[in-house]
Amino acid sequence: MALSGRKGRGVREDRRRDTGRNIRTGTEAGTATRAGVTLWLKKIYGDMPIPEYEVNERTVDILHEVMEFNEERDKDVTLLIEDMKDRATKYEEGAKYWQDILGESLGLSEGSLSLEANKDLTDLVESALDLNVEDTSLTSFYSAINNMTSELYETKSENEELELELNTLTKKLTSALVLEKKLEEDIEKLKESQEAEKAEAEIQLKDLKFLENKSVDLKIRISDAEEKLVAMGMDQSLTHEALMKSSEELAALEKEIEPLKNEVASYHDLPLSIPLARVKVEEARKELQALEEEFTREVQALPFEKT
Repeated sequence: MALSGRKGRGVREDRRRDTGRNIRTGTEAGTATRAGVTLWLKKIYGDMPIPEYEVNERTVDILHEVMEFNEERDKDVTLLIEDMKDRATKYEEGAKYWQDILGESLGLSEGSLSLEANKDLTDLVESALDLNVEDTSLTSFYSAINNMTSELYETKSENEELELELNTLTKKLTSALVLEKKLEEDIEKLKESQEAEKAEAEIQLKDLKFLENKSVDLKIRISDAEEKLVAMGMDQSLTHEALMKSSEELAALEKEIEPLKNEVASYHDLPLSIPLARVKVEEARKELQALEEEFTREVQALPFEKT
């Protein structure tokens, strides 16, 4: 038990030492980064004061990334300058070599050439530079011209494609503008129509409100007049409400007696006495018998084919 306890305390102490070591390492790295950024800013601004900024972990990290990027860029620029210097040295040595050969072998120098020869030589050099050839041989010039011709055709083809796309886009844009204008006109018409309908609805609402107020006013005036007439001794059955109620009852009664009226109307054609009714029945029987005999004669008179 004691041994295990000592081991546990030892592990905890080791962890505390590791944690403290990591904290010190991170703090030292942060301090070194901040110092490097400060030196870089002093180098950039020189004698000028460094602008104030909020110093925290985030700003220091951002400035450190910018510092590293600038240092890499400066290295690239330095390498490029050194490469250009090396090339310039090589070109100068090559020019001096060919100048010595031309001067010693052919006796040619810049002063011995005529003005026209110097002009032609200058044009040749400028053409070589424009065509980006390695030398001034005809093969290099022909190759460069062929390459430029191919690039010209490719550029022309690309320009034609771009022009075609531009025309297509122009047509689409024109159609879109026409559609947009039509939509704007439709929206404007719809707004005008809605405004007209809104104005008409407001007028109708005002009229309805006026009629409602007028109806309430008339009801009040009728009620007041009826109360005055009742006070003067008028019968209650002659009031507006009583007359309306009586009218509704009369309409209901007329609707109820309508079937009775139809039933009574069916008896209006009957004779007023039983003997007369018997005579009517006998006449109807004789008429029916006569019709049957006539129908029989017409059937017998029809021609039938023998089979």
